[in-house]
Parts: sequence; C-alpha cells; structure tokens
Amino acid sequence: MRVSEKVLQEIQDNTFHTSGKLSMVGLDGFVDKIVTPVDKRHGMGEQFDAIETIADLGSRISAAAGKSANLELFPRFEKLGGNGPIMANALLSLGLGVRYVGALGNPAIHPVFEEFAEKTDAISLTEPGITTALEFKDGKIMLGNMVSLEEIDYNQIIQAAGEGPFLDLLSKCDLVSIVNWTMIPKMTSILQQLADNVLSNLPPRDNRSFFFDLTDPAKRSKEDILEVLQVITRFQSYAETTLGLNYNETLQVCETLGLSSGDKSEESLKKMATEIRRKLEIACVVTHPIDSAACATKDGAWWSEGPFTDNPKITTGAGDHFNAGFCASRLSGFSPLTSLALATCTSGHYVRTAQSPTTNQVIELLKQQDNLS
Repeated sequence: MRVSEKVLQEIQDNTFHTSGKLSMVGLDGFVDKIVTPVDKRHGMGEQFDAIETIADLGSRISAAAGKSANLELFPRFEKLGGNGPIMANALLSLGLGVRYVGALGNPAIHPVFEEFAEKTDAISLTEPGITTALEFKDGKIMLGNMVSLEEIDYNQIIQAAGEGPFLDLLSKCDLVSIVNWTMIPKMTSILQQLADNVLSNLPPRDNRSFFFDLTDPAKRSKEDILEVLQVITRFQSYAETTLGLNYNETLQVCETLGLSSGDKSEESLKKMATEIRRKLEIACVVTHPIDSAACATKDGAWWSEGPFTDNPKITTGAGDHFNAGFCASRLSGFSPLTSLALATCTSGHYVRTAQSPTTNQVIELLKQQDNLS
C-alpha cells in the first residue's frame, strides 16, 4: 500500500474526533456461523485440508450433478452478524456513541447479541436471521435464513421505539446509517415513510449525515434497485448523504442507472463513483473493491490503495468495517482521500485480527503500510 504524502501530513496535523459523536445504525441482525468447507480429512477435529477457493467448491458441486455429494462444513466460531451490528461494533471501537435498532431477538435478545445490545441501548425488532458463512482465500459465500426480517416495517419500529423517542434519537444523531437493504424486504417502504413523515420534522443540525449500503442487491430486480436509489436521493435534501458500494454493487448500480461500468483500475473506479453521484444527486458515493477504494463528492474524485493481505483471519464484515472507518473519518473532518486510506486500514486491521480496531490502531496500520512501501 503506497500512502500519499498528503495523507501522512493530514494524519499528523489532524486526529479522529469521534468522542461525543452519536450514531444510529440499523436495521438487520444475523447470527453468523463461520465455517470452513472440508476437502480431505486426515483425522478428527481440524485434521483436514480445506477447500481453498470458491472455484474449487464450484467444481465439487458441479461434479455432483446427476449424482449426490456430502459436503462437511467445519465450524470455526459463532458471532454476532449482519451488516448493521458489525458496522455498529466497529463504530463503537472507533469511539462513537451508537444506538442500534434492528433484529437482535424477540421477545428476548439472542445470547450472541446480549453484550452488544447493552452497549448500544438497542431497540430490538424481531428475531435475527441466521447466516452460514463459508470462507475461502478468494472470498466468501453466505447462506442466509432471513424469514424473520420480513416482519420489520416502519410501524414496528415506531411501536418498539416510541414515536417521540425515535424522533428525538434521530434529531441528536450525527450519523444515521441504514444498511442491508437487500435482505429487508420492506426497507424501501421504511425509507419512504422516513422521508415522508420524519425528516422534515428534524431540527437543523450542521453535521448530520446519512449513510446507506445496499448489500449485494443481485437477487433484487432492477426496478426494486432503481426505486430505492430514488428514495435515497430524497435524503440529501435533509443532510449530507453517502452511498457505499463494493465493486459488484457498483457494477449493478451502474447497470440500473444506465451508466457505463468499468474495471477495478483507479480511473475506472473514480469515474463510476462520479457518475453514480451525479445521477443520484447526493453528496458522496464510495466504492471499495478488496484492495483499493475510491469516492466522489461535488469537489472531485479520489482513490487509495488498501493494505491487502493474502492470509486474512476473517473476511466476513470487512466491508462493514470499511464503511465504519469511512464514516468516522468524514465525521472527524478528514479529507475524502485520507478518509479512504483510513477506511481501508479499519478494514485491514479487522481482517488481520478478527477484532474491530481503535482509532490509534487504524492510524498505526496506516503508518506501518507507509514504512513497507
């Protein structure tokens, strides 16, 4: 990772300002069961060779066509999951105050979320979904059971939170992050009702921002994607609005909006972010492949390398950590370029350690990458 002199100077002159900042994050919640697909066994427990790549798994499955196959999934660990809880945990570690609204268990909080719910004074809406995450060297495949998320709608949020307290919460937040649109069927309706009934009633706030992440919308129709993008545009009238996209999501949004798409090169990523932002008329669009990131605002477009590693300890949640790092950096007043670098290092620390970093650890990883370059 090559670190720009501008970035190094900025982190020397400035620091994270997350203390006293309040965020609200929602609306999903999953119990993540992290597993490794087994190729060949040599004994009990971890005495096996793993299926290392998604392509290898695909070949194994394809070879079973017309026959059958028995695939062992070796359990690694179970943890809280969902884009919202993972991003919220990362924001907590970066020093922000967080209130969480989402699917953490009902009537009782699921055990995997108990500590998280206490830290975030959570408002739980329904039972969490279940994700079985198959991790490989070249990516991950997530198998989800999300029937419970069909219950989440605007009226349920108001009933669980109380209309007055919910409006008061939103009015106090510096950041409102609503993620995992793909897996919450009524999310577009929720956002429409927020735009219709709530946003105009919020008192003015200089530094309020909204952040959205669609989360792998490949299974949703082009019409559905276009509809939610049009609703997200409405939020810009009330506060600075950012849309976060990974590379595949960037391609899908470009296709939906009738824009030309491109590869993962610096210029191509900057061009796609710029065109999406202009089309949606929002403050910022950020796109992040595995090893770099780009963003566009009204002032221009920027790109940064990331601290890529060939041997991640975990990959599920890397994008959510990127999003948290980017939002925390922008709230702290860092430039778009430096925010990209800090966001990639937030994600980079997480995939190396399976732990959400502090702001000091993010900056330390950035400095280490500069020494290595």
